[in-house]
Amino acid sequence: MGNPPDQVDVPPVSTLAAPSFQLPFPCGQTWTGNSSNSSAHKSYEIDFNRGSTADADRGDTVVAAAAGTVVISAHQGSTNGYGNLVKIDHGGGWSTYYAHLTVRSVSAGAQVAQVAQGQKIGTVGNTSKPGNNISPHLHYEVRQGTSYPGNIRKATFNGATFGYPNASVTSKNKCGGGGGSTNPHTAESVCGAGYKVIDSAALGSSGTVYLTFNSGNGNNCVATIKKTSLGQATATTAFLEVKGKTRATDTGNFDYYAGPVRAAAADKCVKWGGKAGSSTYESPFEHCGG
Repeated sequence: MGNPPDQVDVPPVSTLAAPSFQLPFPCGQTWTGNSSNSSAHKSYEIDFNRGSTADADRGDTVVAAAAGTVVISAHQGSTNGYGNLVKIDHGGGWSTYYAHLTVRSVSAGAQVAQVAQGQKIGTVGNTSKPGNNISPHLHYEVRQGTSYPGNIRKATFNGATFGYPNASVTSKNKCGGGGGSTNPHTAESVCGAGYKVIDSAALGSSGTVYLTFNSGNGNNCVATIKKTSLGQATATTAFLEVKGKTRATDTGNFDYYAGPVRAAAADKCVKWGGKAGSSTYESPFEHCGG
């Protein structure tokens, strides 16, 4: 880790007020952050995970914690341990770092560098320098100024300082101030690029659970998308079980959806389902060809 040079120049902004940072994940998701489990950490950096297995979070969406200008979007190669890194300049000397990404969804440069709060900037991964074998997670930093590592600041989300050294936080990023009549999320957006809906089941009037498949990697993904109580944390579940394997489940009090729950299932039968409100659905083993 270190202080890699920016790829583009951004005009200085006089204000020193901190931006209104939100968790760098889509609205309603709960992630657990840890600032003390990495020897690479110098100060208040945070490593985020939410899955129960080492690879559970790989490919999950990462979004901008605040609006700004992308000044780094590059794989750092052998330079440092960041791997695929996105750095966003928020003005007033404030910046955020998003490291180890599998995919970078934004580029640095005047024509394409502006990002909005909540905009997708990449996906969770484990890219790093050669020989540095790490489990997938998001390495997140907030910095103010240029004197590394003294410029690393405590992270705040939705106006509250992160509960160092370890805490679980639910994202309010682009939640729309309590929701609305339409859920802004879809099964495809929750599961990620390449996933297409192949089946669905209504959960009464409270939501719909979707089964998707990615023909590129042979993975299924399940997401439960709420229709009511949007922007409010209510009990919601999504699960996926590959025949012969242990069932994977995402369950909790979520604002908009449960999932994504992914598993390798090419040419294997799957059982899938979920819950929203008082309604539950569980399929038989089916879709045995993907």
